[in-house]
Amino acid sequence: MLSEILSQNPTDAFARYGLAMEYSKSGEVERALQEFAQLLASHPDYTAAYHMAAQTLVSARRIDEAKRMLVDGISSARRTGNTHAQSEMTAMLEEMG
Repeated sequence: MLSEILSQNPTDAFARYGLAMEYSKSGEVERALQEFAQLLASHPDYTAAYHMAAQTLVSARRIDEAKRMLVDGISSARRTGNTHAQSEMTAMLEEMG
């Protein structure tokens, strides 16, 4: 269903995010990260994508990449005034050391 929506509208942020999340949940890390990257390329302030991409990277033990994703996500949250997401990602980053 999400793939069908994206075939008609490749920049649909909600469908792209949903597809990335499905891949992430099923353990398809590379496919999930590709979807997150595509989403963020066309919607750089889709703040939740940074957070979930970072969590996907952590689950794959790619900590340095996760940290970079969180730093970018925190910047996005600041730009958009999303203080809740900013505090969640800051806490996650601090826990990583």
